[in-house]
Amino acid sequence: MDTYYYNAVDLLKQLIAIPSFSRDETAATDVLDNYLKENGLNPNRKGNNLWVLSPNWDDTKPTILLNSHIDTVKPVAGWTRDPFVPTEEGDKLYGLGSNDAGASLVSLLAAFCHCVAGYDSQSHPQSPDSKSKPHARAYNYVFLASCEEEVSGADGIESVLPELPPIALAIVGEPTGMRPAIAERGLMVLDGVVHGKSGHAARDEGENAIYKALPVIEWFKHLRFPKESELLGAVKTTVTMIDAGTQHNVIPDTCRFTVDVRSNELYSNEQIFKKIVVGCGCEISARSFRLNSSSIDPNNFIVQRAKLLGLEPYGSPTLSDQALMPFPSLKMGPGASERSHTADEFVYLTEIRHAIEIYVRLLS
Repeated sequence: MDTYYYNAVDLLKQLIAIPSFSRDETAATDVLDNYLKENGLNPNRKGNNLWVLSPNWDDTKPTILLNSHIDTVKPVAGWTRDPFVPTEEGDKLYGLGSNDAGASLVSLLAAFCHCVAGYDSQSHPQSPDSKSKPHARAYNYVFLASCEEEVSGADGIESVLPELPPIALAIVGEPTGMRPAIAERGLMVLDGVVHGKSGHAARDEGENAIYKALPVIEWFKHLRFPKESELLGAVKTTVTMIDAGTQHNVIPDTCRFTVDVRSNELYSNEQIFKKIVVGCGCEISARSFRLNSSSIDPNNFIVQRAKLLGLEPYGSPTLSDQALMPFPSLKMGPGASERSHTADEFVYLTEIRHAIEIYVRLLS
């Protein structure tokens, strides 16, 4: 396990040192591509997505996808150290993307290498006893490092899935403290428009679009859907942006606003949108319906295995590439969600070692 762990940490440091913002991941993908090739793996590439199939492929066996993402958000202003200099301080490794989701990426790669070790003399890193006869492998594995996850981009995982063999199950690496997320919220962004009539602010004329929009915004604040999830709670609608007016002395004739909708697994985004269209009382449009809430059957074997390891399933409030997967998936990885997108982002090195061990025990 030491071999897998140290290789994982070394790779993570290389990735931290290279900016890999969403839609600009080429340099980091090149490094990962070269790393895989240097270690005897034969990656496929589409854009800035990389994937590797396990050796001795057997079409009669189910396939498990191991996926995490290469891209990061841009560093916020509060960093007190260089976000692109990987820095160890005790058990902490600082750097942009260390927690979200570099630690998951390298840990899943280590688990992939462990699961396929002994089936191909070129597999690397080999376990210390890789010369011994391997046990019968029950699954095929695919390791996929995808791009554009942070922006749910069309050139990310969505563009790669048609290239992959049929997938029976996926493990999606995101910082969950290695708790198995068996459901996650979906996302839908709405744009609303309320119309008024312009006029001079000094006169009693016109129809103020801002005032007309206030009851609409209040309606969204109190909107409730009858089905509430045991894992994710209620559907949540939040007005997050508003834009109106051209200058101080002109009654605004248009008020535009944006609504952030977080769905649970009991409704599709289209179902939610249809109810909103009927009730909101204004022009409303959805930017996309594609990022639905996702969930996995609690009786799925991977969930049961996780519970046997003492891992407690939960519902995740954050979105991931799970939303784009048309097959069962489980989200779990090292690190903590609350460290994501924050200044001085870090991951504990012991979290990486623990993650590799847990992934291997789940998959072996």
